[in-house]
Amino acid sequence: MSKKRNSRKPARGRKASRSWFRKLLGLLLKLALVLSVVAAAGLVYLDAQVREKFEGKRWALPAKVYARPLELYPGQALTADDFKIELQALGYRSVSSASRPGTVHWSGNSARIVTRSFPFPDGVEASRTLQLDFGSGGLQRLRDGGGGSLSLVRMEPMMIGGIYPKDNEDRDLIRLEDAPPSLPAALIAVEDRDYYDHFGISLRGIARAMWVNARAGRFVQGGSTLTQQLIKNFYLTADRTLARKLLEMPMAVLLDLHYDKEEILEAYLNEVYLGQSGARAIHGFGMGSRYYFGRPVGELSLAQSALLAGLVKGPSYFDPRRHPERALERRNLVLRLMKDQEKIDEEQYQAAVDEPLGVVAQGGLRKGAYPAYLDLVKRQLQEEYRDEDLSSEGLRVFTALDPLVQSRAERAQQDWLKKLESGYNLPANELESSMVVADPQTGEILSVIGGRNSSYEGFNRALDALRPVGSLVKPAVYLTALEQGYTLASQIEDEAFDLELPNGDIWSPDNFDHKSHGDVALHYALSRSYNQATAKLGLDIGVEKVVDMLERLGVDRELKPYPSLLLGAQALSPLEVAGVYQTIAANGFRVPLRAIRSVTDAEGEELSRYPFKLRQQVDPRLVHLIQYAMQEVAREGTARYSYSVLPNNLNIAGKTGTSNGQRDSWFAGFTGNRLAVVWVGRDDNATLPFTGSGGALRVWTDFMRREHPEPFYASRPEGVEYAWIDEATGLQSDKRCEGSQQLPFLAGTEPQDSVDCGQRRSRSNNPLDWFRGWFQ
Repeated sequence: MSKKRNSRKPARGRKASRSWFRKLLGLLLKLALVLSVVAAAGLVYLDAQVREKFEGKRWALPAKVYARPLELYPGQALTADDFKIELQALGYRSVSSASRPGTVHWSGNSARIVTRSFPFPDGVEASRTLQLDFGSGGLQRLRDGGGGSLSLVRMEPMMIGGIYPKDNEDRDLIRLEDAPPSLPAALIAVEDRDYYDHFGISLRGIARAMWVNARAGRFVQGGSTLTQQLIKNFYLTADRTLARKLLEMPMAVLLDLHYDKEEILEAYLNEVYLGQSGARAIHGFGMGSRYYFGRPVGELSLAQSALLAGLVKGPSYFDPRRHPERALERRNLVLRLMKDQEKIDEEQYQAAVDEPLGVVAQGGLRKGAYPAYLDLVKRQLQEEYRDEDLSSEGLRVFTALDPLVQSRAERAQQDWLKKLESGYNLPANELESSMVVADPQTGEILSVIGGRNSSYEGFNRALDALRPVGSLVKPAVYLTALEQGYTLASQIEDEAFDLELPNGDIWSPDNFDHKSHGDVALHYALSRSYNQATAKLGLDIGVEKVVDMLERLGVDRELKPYPSLLLGAQALSPLEVAGVYQTIAANGFRVPLRAIRSVTDAEGEELSRYPFKLRQQVDPRLVHLIQYAMQEVAREGTARYSYSVLPNNLNIAGKTGTSNGQRDSWFAGFTGNRLAVVWVGRDDNATLPFTGSGGALRVWTDFMRREHPEPFYASRPEGVEYAWIDEATGLQSDKRCEGSQQLPFLAGTEPQDSVDCGQRRSRSNNPLDWFRGWFQ
């Protein structure tokens, strides 16, 4: 019996072992099933994520801001040197024979160029070949490639900046066909030579990377394909972790499964990180081409394509501006790989290796060089658009910025600040300045300088520096007086006086020369900027009426009717001053200053247009009178320095300004097609050793000397008559009498009494004869 029992024990052991094995196997099968379901669900989720983002909106596209397009026409006052500056800013290449868009060939003062096509809001401007002949007076002839005469041609505008999303990524989207064939060829040669043969991942590359990483004991090589790199940049993080790598691989396979190689490659060309410009991240080869070479991606040479492809491995390490030797070595490595893989031949390889890096310098007349103007553009856009629309919808903003005007204004400011510091023994870089230039006929703002360093993206003095305007306020005071019945010949008293203020203080205006001048004609008091006469006049007509005039001329901020306002104690920005003088230049019509011409969406559909607007604010007849007096300021008054530099036939109207304590130097003035406001001072509000005439006027005059503007001609309104007036008495006189001057009057307001000068002789070399050519 015992033997039988002993014989059964091994059978039960085997049975128990098999039962345990079956349970383990079942558990493993169930676990495998669960893992398979989880993996399948995970793949489904990953597949949905991959497809949703790749087929949806892939990038937040910043708004692109453009300068005005340069319009070319025969007779234009455009020099060959100015045109070269414009072409350089647009990234045109000087070649021996211009045949491709973006190229120019110079022969003496003649240029043959091939323009680039550009999609303007009103239609596409096609690429064309042009022949331009320059002479001493500017552009003399404009012809097409066949020699036919042309009347007007519009160049493509310069892109001057953007409005970026929170991550500060900047990119220009391109299509694969936009890129030269050398660019994707170079990229594939150096980053993923088997790109067209693998299915999103490269087993050979992974094995090689695993071996290198195992030997190093850490992640030093990824073995990633271009598809994997796109997945990492597009969907994941750049962290070198096993989890990220395991997630990256199936996503790359899924992406490769759903989309063809060209679609994936195009997305990579637009996504890849290529460098940093301050806080702005350069993404994609479209933006990389402009950032490093100042030209569209389609104009890249073989060597330039190789350099950009080489930057993918390390944009900072191989930065061609900071590390040209490394960049050159990396570029030549890419070229050698292209030759070894038979993508280029020996001749192409050698020619590309011999080519310099060709990277453009940062700054200058290029993107990011106009921070003060862009600041103004953003503020005007924010009145109509949300921040997220401006930074993500790819809007295109067309502005009135004239890079040539901006360049001349910057040079005038920089040169004269140095001269002033040297002439008055001031420390270097102590003075600050700002400037606004506009077209008085349209109200378009052509240039804005926010500070001495015009490329600095800091405090914008042209928009935000509120400084007492000094005597710039006086044309508003005198215009108010004319509206209240005074004439330019009215005699006003320039004598010292004391005014007790409500708080008990005594206000005692004083002239700059600390002298009183007795009874003087109204126009004379303005041209010589007499404080005592102005203050007494303003008090007689009422400070509230002067405040009303300033508001009608364009001041939108609240103004307090204090007596000190009459002499410019009110603080305004240069932009606000420009608005006031714009209304005076436009014959009393308020023309809102604007920087933007139009806005389109990414497809070119126009969203907003900013047309010319105007509103009558002051009687044009009265403005005609004040324009006359403001010309006298430049001819014989506080701004007469201007005619020691500018031609005598250039009619100028303007006003100098010096704030109390001589802390601010101003000049605001206009010609026929240019209005400019200049402020010079110190940020610490210290006293200046010069006045408005000695500082800001010098900058303004030098700018106009470079700009060659049109003269100001005033159209005499109906109801304005001219009469000869005796300067001493303000009574009618005769043009042959000494001391007589011809002044404009509202019809019927000229003096009825006359003075007998007793001398019937003509005057010669009369400095007041300028008025003869004032109006047409």
